[in-house]
Amino acid sequence: MKQFRVVSLLEGISFLLILSVTFGFISREYVSPLGATHGILFILYMLLSLSVSHKQGWSTVKWLGVFIASVVPFAFIAVELFLKREIEYTNT
Repeated sequence: MKQFRVVSLLEGISFLLILSVTFGFISREYVSPLGATHGILFILYMLLSLSVSHKQGWSTVKWLGVFIASVVPFAFIAVELFLKREIEYTNT
C-alpha cells in the first residue's frame, strides 16, 4: 500500500506538471521528459492499483473510483485521503 501511495502522489504531480505545460506555465521543451515520466508513473499506478485492490478486497466500484481519479486533476489528493482511511480501518 505504501508504494501505491507514493506512486499515486507522484503520478498526480506529474499530471499537474503536464497540464502546466499545456497552460504555458512550463516551457514546451520539457514535454518529452515529463510525458515519459508521467507515462511510466501512470502504468505503475494502474498496476499497483490492481494489486492493492486485490489485496484489500476492494469492490470493482472502489477500484474504478481510484482509476477514474488518475485522469482527473487534483483527484490524487482524494485518493490519498481514501488510502489513509483504508490503512486506519485495516489497523483497527
